[in-house]
Amino acid sequence: MKTKNIIYTLVVILLIAGFYIWGYSTKGGTAGSVQGVSTLNVSKGSLIATEKFYDFGAISMKNGNVVKEFTVTNFNDGDIILSKVLTSCMCTSAYIVKPDGTMKGPFGMSGHGAAPLSDEAIKPGENRIVRVVFDPNAHGPAGVGMIDRFITLTDTSDNTLQFEVKALVTP
Repeated sequence: MKTKNIIYTLVVILLIAGFYIWGYSTKGGTAGSVQGVSTLNVSKGSLIATEKFYDFGAISMKNGNVVKEFTVTNFNDGDIILSKVLTSCMCTSAYIVKPDGTMKGPFGMSGHGAAPLSDEAIKPGENRIVRVVFDPNAHGPAGVGMIDRFITLTDTSDNTLQFEVKALVTP
């Protein structure tokens, strides 16, 4: 009886370890974690971003908003017009920063307030900064823990480029 319990315990431990290893191995290599150049669906007329993912690490609610800026560049022959900028949650907003420092936005989650069209033309060789602002206090005390938010840019040809930010929100 004692041997049988030990065998069952070992089997359960091995199963848990196997699931852990399997989960860890499938975690790497996602599009958001690959370093290098990313594009709007890799087609003609696509924007290029050298970074699409950022992890703020542990952030405290008491310290307020955190900001990350991503750069997108038009390496094509013609203009690319961004038609929409949307975020995946109301706690996250995005702005388009022009070369002269002026901004368009805030852009937020679809269905939560006004979702203005960005209508931002990016000429060949130009870049824009997409400023992402995450408010760790937006969800109140229920917002403590891991967050994973997405910011999606869509051009007039329906190409999309998605940025991802993560954080561990603490009180």
